[in-house]
Amino acid sequence: MSEAPWIRRARRMFVVPAFAWLVATVALPLGLVAAISLGEATQAAPPFDWALNFTNYALVAGDPLYVEAFARSVRIAATSTAICLAIGYPMALAIARAPRSRRVRLLFLVVLPCWTSFLIRVYAWMGLLRPAGYINSALQALGLIDEPLALIANAFAVHLGIVYAYLPFMVLPLYATIERIDAALVEAAHDLGAAPVRAFWRVTFPLSVPGAIAGALMVFIPACGEFVIPDLLGGPDTQMIGRILWLEFFQNRDWPVACAIATALAGILAGPILLFDRYRIRGT
Repeated sequence: MSEAPWIRRARRMFVVPAFAWLVATVALPLGLVAAISLGEATQAAPPFDWALNFTNYALVAGDPLYVEAFARSVRIAATSTAICLAIGYPMALAIARAPRSRRVRLLFLVVLPCWTSFLIRVYAWMGLLRPAGYINSALQALGLIDEPLALIANAFAVHLGIVYAYLPFMVLPLYATIERIDAALVEAAHDLGAAPVRAFWRVTFPLSVPGAIAGALMVFIPACGEFVIPDLLGGPDTQMIGRILWLEFFQNRDWPVACAIATALAGILAGPILLFDRYRIRGT
């Protein structure tokens, strides 16, 4: 039975505002950034002159500073995402298997740090990790170390900050996926003679892969463009592309190059999103 014409018109009416909002807040800003990336820097404000050349992209692709920053950003984001997955999966599984009356409280504890300012939380880690901070002071007081450990201004501190900041974004989609898995499937695997570990790997884990991919994207994408954590917790060897963008915009005031970097970063991050969408379509 076909739908009535007024139902189809009503659906279009609901779609149009959402589509217009996406165009106004996503498509137009990205188009403006892409247009500026094809211009030339001038002394005007904003500092660009309309043109149509790809010299900015050639500079971004050929300058070792930008190439290394891109590679470092992807590497740090990927390893931080893997750590979040290794920590977040057991947490999500434990919450999903907890009694229903406790799940809300456990989820509350997961998202509770997000209620505090992101900047304040990063500054708190600076107080914990610095040479005269609480961690080194406690270890020295216990006699476990003689000199302060190098816990800040390195890759360790950046990974720690990213994992701490984005772990809830891994736990929540994993929990939502695992919680929807029918417990009867696991019970059937046990009835057929599968040990708990085998039942997990053959039933629970495959069904939770979409949640793991969604969580990985929610961590990896913002971590690639992270600015605050590498700037405050990292050092010169952990300079990521977010810091390079800030320098190009506000110090060098070279908007076309900065927009070329932003456009290239958007193109790199679009790859995992398209792959996930293709996997989702195939799964359905």
